[in-house]
Amino acid sequence: MSKITIIGAGQVGSTVAFALTLKQLASEIVLIDIAKDRAMGEAMDIRQGTPYIGPVYIHDGDYNDAKDSDIVVLTSGVARKPGQSRLDLAQTNVDITKTIIPQITKVAPNALYVVVANPVDILTYQLVKTSGIPANRIFGTGTMLDTARFRARIAETYKVAQENIHGYVFGEHGDSSFVPWSLANISSIPVDHYAGSYNGEKLAQFNKDDVEDYIRKSGGVIIAAKNCTNYAIGVTTAKLCEALNYDVDSVLTISSMLDGEYGISDVCLSIPVVVGKGGIKGKIEVPLLDSEIASLRHSADSLKEVIKQIKF
Repeated sequence: MSKITIIGAGQVGSTVAFALTLKQLASEIVLIDIAKDRAMGEAMDIRQGTPYIGPVYIHDGDYNDAKDSDIVVLTSGVARKPGQSRLDLAQTNVDITKTIIPQITKVAPNALYVVVANPVDILTYQLVKTSGIPANRIFGTGTMLDTARFRARIAETYKVAQENIHGYVFGEHGDSSFVPWSLANISSIPVDHYAGSYNGEKLAQFNKDDVEDYIRKSGGVIIAAKNCTNYAIGVTTAKLCEALNYDVDSVLTISSMLDGEYGISDVCLSIPVVVGKGGIKGKIEVPLLDSEIASLRHSADSLKEVIKQIKF
């Protein structure tokens, strides 16, 4: 069992801690936050439920308590406000992360680093460029959440189990993300043909643009309704940490530094990546249509424009 440190005990960080505890993915979880009482209270609340879960020791602490962590999860940052884009947060959260990096890397130089805070692609890039940690041990949750939203939406449309929906969201975790529809299928049947292949009651049709719009705007809708998003990203982060615990590798759409894939370099965004114990094992350059490659490059260019304006 591993030791996981979570930096940031707000809605996202505490939900990640709860999800990790429920799945018993660590024997020790450390919560660190500048608001020490908040970290203490969240850790205590979760810890008091562990008799009904399993032997997970979760507690608050400071950076010294993160020593020998196997995984460090970064959730610290200013939350996105209603109507604000993830990229609007960029410089503010880059500055916050700038103060965290030297403190955590000093005590946990061998950890795997999972970036959750937004804008996740920019902060992942920052960590790769400035932390001194090898790039194969740094990744953001990227479009894992977008991919889950995609699968959930198609499952809702066709009233079929989410596990039967296969497909991904590529690119930025944000407005320039896109679905490579050429890869999307329901139990090996292309999504476009599923309704026509089903021998039963007539199935609803859907508009691809509406689905992609739903994916991009879901976070904003939830934030407007409850001022944060925490549950889906909590279990998404736990899923990534779970993959990092096992010798059997997983393919996930995490944000990582690209180095020539699809002709793209020096930017972090999401394509399918093979991850497991030790971090990134490799990237999968899946066959895409020319139009899909163009969309991926557009997403990369959008992020690079923001990077040019940021002081790291």
